[in-house]
Amino acid sequence: MARADVDGVSQRIVPQCSGVRRTPRKGAARLGRWSAKGRTRRDRCASISSSASLSPPRGGASTLVKGDRWMDSGERDEQPPVHPFAPARTPGAQLDFTKEYSPLELFQLTFSQSVMQTLCSNTNNKAQQRLEQGKKAHWIPLEPGELYRYFGMLISMGLVRCPETRDYWSRGRCYGLPFPRTVFSRTRFEAISWALHISDPDLDRQNDALRGTDGYDRLFRLRPLIDDVVAACRAFYQPRQQLSIDERMVATKARIGFKQYMKAKPTRWGFKLFVLSDACNGYTCDFNIYTGKHKSPTGKGVSHDAVINLLTPYLGTGYQVYVDNWYTSTPLFQELHDMRFGACGTCRENRAGNGYPVTKVNDMPRNAARGTLKWIRQGQMLYVKWMDTREVKMCSTFHVAFQGDTAVRNVRNDDGTWTSCRIPVPVSVRDYNKFMGGVDLSDALLKYYSIRRKTVKWYKALLFHFIDIAVVNGYLLHKELAAQRNCKPLTHKRFRECLIQQLVNFQPGRASLRACRTCHCFSWCCSLCFWSCCYCDITWSCCTDH
Repeated sequence: MARADVDGVSQRIVPQCSGVRRTPRKGAARLGRWSAKGRTRRDRCASISSSASLSPPRGGASTLVKGDRWMDSGERDEQPPVHPFAPARTPGAQLDFTKEYSPLELFQLTFSQSVMQTLCSNTNNKAQQRLEQGKKAHWIPLEPGELYRYFGMLISMGLVRCPETRDYWSRGRCYGLPFPRTVFSRTRFEAISWALHISDPDLDRQNDALRGTDGYDRLFRLRPLIDDVVAACRAFYQPRQQLSIDERMVATKARIGFKQYMKAKPTRWGFKLFVLSDACNGYTCDFNIYTGKHKSPTGKGVSHDAVINLLTPYLGTGYQVYVDNWYTSTPLFQELHDMRFGACGTCRENRAGNGYPVTKVNDMPRNAARGTLKWIRQGQMLYVKWMDTREVKMCSTFHVAFQGDTAVRNVRNDDGTWTSCRIPVPVSVRDYNKFMGGVDLSDALLKYYSIRRKTVKWYKALLFHFIDIAVVNGYLLHKELAAQRNCKPLTHKRFRECLIQQLVNFQPGRASLRACRTCHCFSWCCSLCFWSCCYCDITWSCCTDH
């Protein structure tokens, strides 16, 4: 068996195999990870030919930049000019690293006491309005400390799931949870849930009177809070160089005009959010809520405007943005290049107006072997076609066509055994698989212990989602701070447990924040009290002040 030496490593070269016509299958998920079950070995093995060489092209040939034909991997492509990475702030948490932050303090970066005071004021006004309308209910004015405890109860419901809210206060043997009864009575919890309101009820009526006009705001009932949450996401963290943009679905069954259906998402019905996240850790840096089809302000489409609105100048320059094929287009990538942003993403060849090359000269054959690579450069734009189990199309403004990278693929032989083959892979495909999952990672962190509950009002579903964002972003900031101090961070579950404990014990004006020396649990308590730590049963008088 012939072998090739790539970067000092001896690689096995699979002999040339003639391919059969491939039929793309539906439901493929990640680039280059589709199953090869049921195919013959001649069709599965990677061919190492002149058009798909394991070794990168070496000097001697001049750079071909004409866009009238598809180039092979053996033809040389030069590195395009890349904008230097110049962020507006130092990447990472924008906090005081000499200070030790408790989970409650990290949560209060988003839900500060001023935000909670606004929520309490609007909730009290809404409750009073309903009482004036004849609703029979007993209402006690809501205070910020009680609203913090209410949020702590909601977060605890994400850790311990029950079929219905009333089951948390049930005394039956199947449930019998003691914690909820120590925080709230069931009647008070249901009363707060009944009256909880985000916006000013008087201003709601004024906005409703504008329905059908350009001045009507579909998100007005979220407007006092959504601006604060977005501002907190931007203010306390500066993302690293690699960013990803994707959609996120917040599940709801509400009857409202901008509820969306996306069949490819695990959550098919709900509110659609365009999310910008750090590809390294999944931090939610910014987001916009899609409110339905409307005339695009720029006339370039919803996907174009969604990306431009998220990449505002506050970030700085030199960032590399990864998007999927719903966003990718040549006009968008050229505009991002003018904004000094790099862009990379999969693309749709048959999409109108995306600027994808239409030439068929030296195009990818239908029966191309696995690992075959074709590319075209048109100025800063690079278009790549790569054959794995199916054809993959990429577009980038800061990658070169091929640098000799390889990927391992397992193929099934005729006798049922599996063989590992190494095939060439473009740099754009490798980086896309590495950095595109930032929003997916963020969605996973949000759904581990989501506090989502069934609600009657549509805006409460988004309020619960904002609480999840505040908790997850706070946890990621906690990990950043722990890395700076070279200490072990709390786990996600443990972070939520400490946050719940601090929220339900929150009392404005208490003396100090104390931490147990044994289990490092934080709690607000008076230095004269002898309360015991709920985890290790050590009295708080034996704990250290922070």
